[in-house]
Amino acid sequence: MTDALFFSTLQAQTQDARNAMLSAPIFEACRRGQVDLNTYTAFLVQAYHHVKHTVPLLMACGARLPEKYEWLRQDIGEYIEEEKGHHEWILNDLNKCGFDAGQARHNVGEGAVGLPIEMMVAYLYHQIDRKNPMAFFGMVWVLEGTSVSVGGDMAKLVKHLLGLPDAAMSYLTSHSTLDVEHIGFFESLMNKITDPADQKAIVDGANRVFALYGQMLRDLPVLSASQAA
Repeated sequence: MTDALFFSTLQAQTQDARNAMLSAPIFEACRRGQVDLNTYTAFLVQAYHHVKHTVPLLMACGARLPEKYEWLRQDIGEYIEEEKGHHEWILNDLNKCGFDAGQARHNVGEGAVGLPIEMMVAYLYHQIDRKNPMAFFGMVWVLEGTSVSVGGDMAKLVKHLLGLPDAAMSYLTSHSTLDVEHIGFFESLMNKITDPADQKAIVDGANRVFALYGQMLRDLPVLSASQAA
């Protein structure tokens, strides 16, 4: 790694993977109005299947951190308190959209997890358990960084295009706001990480999650130009 503050290094060394994720057709489809309720609920289903693991992953990460990261373990405890129950927000959004949220809760039918998210979650548990628990923070950078950079705009577009009530948008709108606060805190945490092996684990984790999350976005159903017309 370079002598720069680590957060800047993390941004630079994951930029290509981030750009690849942002090239997923769903972003342009939203701008062109080529999305429908099915697109949105398909996204929420996959969001549910990774968000429900946020607290368990945080707990697992905290348990595996070495003693030198006791300070970070304390911050993880605060993060857990903030993240509790967010997967339930998604189920509520699905219900408000007329989707049977029970299918997502029970991982069946149209509510089933897709391969990219299943592999993303499995990868993170594996890194925490068998490799380096610091890899978890790569996922934090992907999800919170993306939420801050494009999540708010996408939420507004989807709400406008689909005419959805606020009650059906709680996850997207709340996270685009919450994560603005989180990302500054995350930057301060990352700039305290000086161990090259831990820095590499975070960068590698982020690049892997960018790829898998990007594949999930590519799998989302979008309308053709004629269907959207």
